[in-house]
Amino acid sequence: MKEANTRTGPLRGLKVIELAGIGPGPMAAMLLADMGATVLRIERPEAVDLGVKRPLKYNLLARSRKTIAPDLKDPAAVELVLDLLDGADALIEGFRPGVTERLGLGPDICLARNPKLVYGRMTGWGQTGPLASAAGHDINYIALSGALSAIGRKDQPPSVPLALLGDFGGGATFMAMGILAAIIEARAGGEGQVVDAAIVDGAINLATAFYGLHAAGLWRPERGSNILDSGAPFYDVYECKDGRYLSIGPIEKRFYDELVARLGLDPAELGDQDDPADWPKAKAAFARVFKSRTLADWRAELEGTDVCFAPVLSFDEAPQHPHLQARGSFVEVDGVVQPSPAPRFSRTPAAAPTPPEAGSPATAAQALAGWLDAGAIGRWRDRGVFGK
Repeated sequence: MKEANTRTGPLRGLKVIELAGIGPGPMAAMLLADMGATVLRIERPEAVDLGVKRPLKYNLLARSRKTIAPDLKDPAAVELVLDLLDGADALIEGFRPGVTERLGLGPDICLARNPKLVYGRMTGWGQTGPLASAAGHDINYIALSGALSAIGRKDQPPSVPLALLGDFGGGATFMAMGILAAIIEARAGGEGQVVDAAIVDGAINLATAFYGLHAAGLWRPERGSNILDSGAPFYDVYECKDGRYLSIGPIEKRFYDELVARLGLDPAELGDQDDPADWPKAKAAFARVFKSRTLADWRAELEGTDVCFAPVLSFDEAPQHPHLQARGSFVEVDGVVQPSPAPRFSRTPAAAPTPPEAGSPATAAQALAGWLDAGAIGRWRDRGVFGK
């Protein structure tokens, strides 16, 4: 049966079932949907205490896909999902280990139904190991990975970052990559398989370069003492006269020399760029000069040069920056400004995102178009799996 959708992008034709969860699972599904995959989100029929509560239109990780809301505690709803898997390339679930098995939708059952299926399992700790069944969140996974210990200012506790490093960097992106890799292998003559995407594993992989520096003796264990962790004066944020902040990052000598010249500083006053012993006096000099002018002044002076500069912008300000506007890095959907799909494709560009949708009996037939024929949808409706 042909797909009844208008999705465009390099993944057009790929079909994915998403058992709705929070955080990295939905983002992995969003990434696939943004690139053109047809993703059917299977939501719970009733709200549960998961994640940060907000109106549906602001749950941006649920964008660009259709939703149904059967009760998976009902055996008939489980039968529906198994029917849908006949035409699916992948399934994404983000429950604790063993939950889908208890529902009757574990990988053994699903792969028996569709041997080519890629079964993506998104968890924090992974499917195995002593912590596999424990609760956790982004901060816990990056703490165990070693990454959190390296984030923060000198002589200060570790800084709590946004959930970018764990949930979305180590979780969602590795899940999406793993699913696509397994689909390529299955389509090349292989079979389906389980993708065990653990946030802790992904966060460890994101820190690979730093583990290499640590092994080589080139990374100091004290926070705020290295080039890339605010230790170096040339890779940091500085306050301006108006209380705003700017960032600089001229690691390479030619870029550093240009910054020093534009700031009107004497290189002899700053000492050796590569000697950590000279960093405190250089940092004090940079701080003094940057504090003498407003952020707008520094933008006029430094933006677009090779000193590796950018203003520190808020979520309100970033969409208004001329560079991001020129690239179309943000898009407004249903009155909500949000990131545009990434990356960009020259021949098969992604469609604009569509708003998150709730699952309801009234919209079930439309959501299932392209998955089941009208007769099958009617039979499932008659069995009450879409609710009343």
